[in-house]
Amino acid sequence: MNAGVALLLLAIGGPVLLALLARSDGRAGRVATPLVFGALVLLAWQVVCAGFGVPKILLPTPSEVALAIAHHVPMLAADFMQTVVRSVLPGWLIGCGSGLLAAILLDRSEFLRRGVLPLGSLVSAMPIVGVAPIMVMWFGFDWQSKAAVVVVMTFFPMLVNATAGLASTGAMERDLMRSYAARDWQTLFKLRLPNALPFIFNALKLNSTLALIGAIVAEFFGTPIVGMGFRISTEVARMNLDVVWAEITLAAVVGSASFAVLALIERTVTFWHPSFRT
Repeated sequence: MNAGVALLLLAIGGPVLLALLARSDGRAGRVATPLVFGALVLLAWQVVCAGFGVPKILLPTPSEVALAIAHHVPMLAADFMQTVVRSVLPGWLIGCGSGLLAAILLDRSEFLRRGVLPLGSLVSAMPIVGVAPIMVMWFGFDWQSKAAVVVVMTFFPMLVNATAGLASTGAMERDLMRSYAARDWQTLFKLRLPNALPFIFNALKLNSTLALIGAIVAEFFGTPIVGMGFRISTEVARMNLDVVWAEITLAAVVGSASFAVLALIERTVTFWHPSFRT
């Protein structure tokens, strides 16, 4: 009965509070709305699991997940270093950087563009669970194989987006650069690459989450006894679902933070774009 009453109060009070926040103007209202919504979701989760006696093996409460995080900080830090710092970051940088360079090269050749771009759809359709074991066989069980999976997953999204961004420059702008006797490299760096920045940042943000997913899944197929994917697979087998959810929470926080940082950099760099003028 107490759980039912609590859920009723949440069902009534939650939408009212969110509606009031949605009507508020300014940055404070925009920031508070998702925070309050997230808090209400966690509260409802806690009430349902605790009030109705949901077994921990099925779904631990947020408080149990928080305790697991507090009790395993050194382990989570080691997993973060192995997966994010040693696998995701190198793979993301190499994949995005090589994809951007390849897009610049393909932009110079219509033949190469027609031949290579269709491969992007083919590679994007390849399942991670098929690529990861191959990379483990090629590069070993340490972080190198996980970074290789990340490179494969991030290369073509950057290639496709950057190619589209370079092609989005209008004919009038290109004619203007030619009227100034600008060389090809000057047109590229002063006009076409700046114009392609929104497309490039879209790929960077997309790849920031793809890279984390790829590294975690790759760790299921062989890794040293550390890493977020290794910990999830091991603790699931031990029925320690609170630790599993602690790792999931860590991955969600890292992915959201990386996306937010890239979005902030994008807003700073591409302030001139129409989407940021309002």
